[in-house]
Amino acid sequence: MHFNPYGGPGAQVAAAVATLAGHGGATAADVLATGLAHGMALTEIDDEETARILAWGRRLHDVFAAPEDARVDLVNELLAAAACRPYIARHDGKPPHLHYASEGAGVVERVRAYTAGGLAHLVCEESGRLGICAREGCGVAFVDTSRNGRRRFCSTRCGTRVNVADHRARQLTP
Repeated sequence: MHFNPYGGPGAQVAAAVATLAGHGGATAADVLATGLAHGMALTEIDDEETARILAWGRRLHDVFAAPEDARVDLVNELLAAAACRPYIARHDGKPPHLHYASEGAGVVERVRAYTAGGLAHLVCEESGRLGICAREGCGVAFVDTSRNGRRRFCSTRCGTRVNVADHRARQLTP
């Protein structure tokens, strides 16, 4: 599945931030590393910004966990809270691309705008491709990029653990 250039990465960052917020204990270094791993141009994040981003991540997590028919309203709330206003930017030798926060915005505002914008694109295109891992106790948020769009687990590892446990349970049943 191919996402538009803004929606895909923004939705992936939303999943990563939602997961960080859902698991608790994330540090500024974790949040910074997550943004950098997904191509965001971040230099540093302080503890107060980390707390605000993780609070935002809990709201993002709600979108991934919500039934598909409730996602539009939740994402609209995120867009309003992020005060997104799209414009086309050209910088760092990159071709023209969409931004939803001004180049001078702080890191929290940029993360909010990027993730809300990414989720908005994805919800409009393929709302059913957001999910929370079905393995009990995992809670990882993910964007389903599989061909058939029926992914239930965040990783092969989680899927295998559930399948092995189910197989063992069947073997014990006479």
